[in-house]
Amino acid sequence: MLFQSTRITLRKMTVQDIEVYHKWRNDLEVMQSTAPMLDVYHIEETEEFVTQVILGSHSSKCYIIVDKESKKPIGITSLINIDNKNRNAECIIDIGDKESWGKGYGAEAMKLLLDFGFLEMNLHRIYLRVFSFNSRAIKLYEKLGFQQEGKSRESIFRNGKWHDIIHMSIMQNEYVEKIK
Repeated sequence: MLFQSTRITLRKMTVQDIEVYHKWRNDLEVMQSTAPMLDVYHIEETEEFVTQVILGSHSSKCYIIVDKESKKPIGITSLINIDNKNRNAECIIDIGDKESWGKGYGAEAMKLLLDFGFLEMNLHRIYLRVFSFNSRAIKLYEKLGFQQEGKSRESIFRNGKWHDIIHMSIMQNEYVEKIK
């Protein structure tokens, strides 16, 4: 089935997910490797962000990653900035549940998202941005077939040091060839 693997299901985000998303969004350890700006948010700010930016957008598809066995939400993955004319979209993923880190859920969720983007939406190109210090994510993206396109040099400051933002993408034909 399109939105599930052996261990996870992707389901559309709803307002009922605001509380768990708020918890992840305010966990600096979770956001350290994905959010450009670390901050602490009030629940009202998260509610507004989810309802207006995530659920109110016509150019994004946002899914909660759910562990099939426990039925527990463990993260979020999305296609954002969807450009239907040029058949491009940016993808993002966050495993917010720290107990689920390092168990391969991110790889499963990304595969489901790429299947949806390329095989159902018929996108031509899916791209992402990743911080240069996030070596585990870079390794995952390369394993899935993403290629580095360039970088924004020293554009993020974390833990007292400057880091690059790496730009990566994968084309539909490259993905389809890889899954044959």
